[in-house]
Amino acid sequence: MTLELIPRERRELAPGAVHLPGLLDRPRQRFLVEQCRRWAVEGPGIRAAALPGGARMSVRTVCLGWHWIPYRYSRTRDDQDGSPVTEFPAWLGDLGREAVADAYADPARGLRYRPDIAVINHYGDGARMGMHRDGDELAADPVVSISLGAPCLFRLGNPQTRGRPWTDVELRSGDVIVFGDRSRLAYHGVPKLLPDTDHDGPGIGLAGGRLNITLRVSGFPDDHG
Repeated sequence: MTLELIPRERRELAPGAVHLPGLLDRPRQRFLVEQCRRWAVEGPGIRAAALPGGARMSVRTVCLGWHWIPYRYSRTRDDQDGSPVTEFPAWLGDLGREAVADAYADPARGLRYRPDIAVINHYGDGARMGMHRDGDELAADPVVSISLGAPCLFRLGNPQTRGRPWTDVELRSGDVIVFGDRSRLAYHGVPKLLPDTDHDGPGIGLAGGRLNITLRVSGFPDDHG
């Protein structure tokens, strides 16, 4: 990793949306990559989800806690083999609480954060994510988005439309974005990956591409789905 000549600072991208650059150090990033690799081969494994029209997403996805199928959740992998989804680990919730407390400078709010969903996306060459909202959950709690590996261009829009106004920001390995409050339902996406000039991926055990882990609070009753 190159030495930062101008340190990147915490930045509010929009009301309730905060960029925390470099929140996770290399050992924590490496641990997360190891865990993602393990989750990706459990059960039927990671997959490119099919959209309602039949097209496949360009990212490959594996889920914890609740299985996401565009555009709903289930306790079982209904679009694969029907097996139960992998449980959401308690330690991952701790990481989410740390991020929320840091983003909003509010330890009490961090302690109240109880994510029970992790959606993990792997971006290979040419993968992207169109503008969308994380709106399939019932709870209004913030989303915590963790970046690992290759940098990307992240685009944060507004809650009303997929179009402008939006803010573009470069996300690097170890960066975290928390978006809640007025930005909880903001459209957002990843138009492209950027060259990994700092070789962050190999440095944390990721052979190529980018991993994105998003933590969410479902608000679902136990019998949902």
